[in-house]
Amino acid sequence: MGLYSLEGEISTVGAHSWQKPGDSGLGSTLNELIAQCRERTASFVWVGVFEPSKPEMELIAAAFELPALQVEDAANPMQRAKIELNANGHGLAIIKLLDYVEKTDDVTTGQLAIFLGPWYAITVRHGRIGELDNIRERIATSPELRTHGPISVFYSVLDAAVDGYLSVSDSVAEDVEELETAVFAQNSIGSNANRIYRLKRENVEIRRAIAPLLVTAHDFAQGDRTYVPDDLKPYFQDIGDHLLRASDSVDTTDSLLLTMLMVSTSLQDLQQNRDMRKISAYVAIAAVPTMVAAIYGMNFDNMPELHASYGYPVVLAFMGTICAILFRAFKKSGWL
Repeated sequence: MGLYSLEGEISTVGAHSWQKPGDSGLGSTLNELIAQCRERTASFVWVGVFEPSKPEMELIAAAFELPALQVEDAANPMQRAKIELNANGHGLAIIKLLDYVEKTDDVTTGQLAIFLGPWYAITVRHGRIGELDNIRERIATSPELRTHGPISVFYSVLDAAVDGYLSVSDSVAEDVEELETAVFAQNSIGSNANRIYRLKRENVEIRRAIAPLLVTAHDFAQGDRTYVPDDLKPYFQDIGDHLLRASDSVDTTDSLLLTMLMVSTSLQDLQQNRDMRKISAYVAIAAVPTMVAAIYGMNFDNMPELHASYGYPVVLAFMGTICAILFRAFKKSGWL
C-alpha cells in the first residue's frame, strides 16, 4: 500500500515537490499523484494543506471532484465539528483540535477537516495546533493501518484529537481542584469569581469540540458504523469510549464550577454581611459618646451638672463604661 502526502509550505512527494503555496507546481503535482494512484490500485493519496488560500482549495477541489458545500465548510475555520461519512466511509469530517497553554491556563482551538474518498484522504488544517508529522509517520510505519486505505488517516487523526481532548480536560480539572481549595479557604474571594468564569469559558471550548461528536461516539462504542472495518472496530470503540469519558469530564467540571460560583458568591455575601455588622456595631458604640457629647455641648446656662466639680471625669467614665459594655455585648454575639 503506497502512501503519498503533502504537508506544509515546502513538501516532497517522492521525487516531486512544490515550493510555494498556490504556484503552478501544485496542480501538476496533484495530477501526477492522482495518475500514479490510479495506476496502483492498492494505493491511496493523502494530501495535507495548512490554511490554504481560496485558489488552492479550488485547485484541490477540482482535482478530486469535491462537493462545493463541503469545500466551503472545510475552508471555514469557525465551522462546527461534524462527521458526515456515508456507508462506504466517504465524505467530510471536521474535527476540532485542542491544546492547553500551561502559562496562561487557556485552551486554544484549531480545526482539521478530512475529506475521505475511495482512493484519497485530504486534510485541511486551520490554526497552529495539530501537526500531522507524527500521524503520517505512524501510518507510514504501520502496514496494518495502510491496508485500510483512507479510513486509516481518519482513524489516526481522530485518535490523536481525542487524546488531546482527554489531556486538556484533565488539565482543566486540575485547575478546578486548585481553585476549589482557594474558594473554600476564602482566599481572594473577589478574584475567585473571575477565575471561575475563565475556567467555565475554557470548559465551553472543550464542550464545543466534543458535543457534536457524541452521537458518533456512541455508534463507535457500539460498533454501529458500517464503514469501519472489522479489524479497526476495537480501535474505534476505544475512541468512542474516550470521547464519552471526555464528555463526562466536561459535564463534571461544569457542575463543579457552577457549584463553586454559587459558593464563592455566598461567601462574598457572607463576608459583606460580616463587614456590615462590624461597621454597625462600631457605629452603635460610637453613638453613645457622640450623644452625650452633643447634649453637654449645647452650652445652656441652666443645664444640670454643668458646674459640678467632678462632672467632666464622671461623664467620661460613664461614656467609657457604656462603650465597654456595648463592645462586650457585640463581641459575645459575634458581631465583632
